[in-house]
Amino acid sequence: MVRNATVADLDKIGEIYAAARAFMRKTGNPTQWSGGYPSHEVSVDDIKCGKLFIVESCGVPCGVFYFNIGEDPTYLKIDGKWGSDTPYGVIHRIASDGTRGGVFGEALAFCKAQISHIRIDTHEDNSVMQGVLSRHGFEYRGIIYLENGDPRRAYELI
Repeated sequence: MVRNATVADLDKIGEIYAAARAFMRKTGNPTQWSGGYPSHEVSVDDIKCGKLFIVESCGVPCGVFYFNIGEDPTYLKIDGKWGSDTPYGVIHRIASDGTRGGVFGEALAFCKAQISHIRIDTHEDNSVMQGVLSRHGFEYRGIIYLENGDPRRAYELI
């Protein structure tokens, strides 16, 4: 089940992000989400704007993700080419605590029920996420750059 995150979820959200960071380090992705990103403050802001969602298993949060429909400034410039210029939704900061599989698929189904055109990006070293995106039909479109200038591999599902 997917639901909106609340401030009551903040401790569990922090635990999920910590588990995801540890998993990334273990699987050859040592620099993505360094320095404690996503921070507590980022999660609070995401909750306040109603864009942070929880994936639950038996009533217990096991995943978290940000979802927004609308233009994302990070995706305005791409070294490559988007497949469509139609309105889209964007997924950011998706993570699982590793207690069960299928978190990405459940989050994606929730997002696709709202809009069929989805964009997402990931770190070059995040081969696990790249595989997940490929299995779910996303196509690699090129490189985008975060606000701080860091490059990310951009994917799209139309």
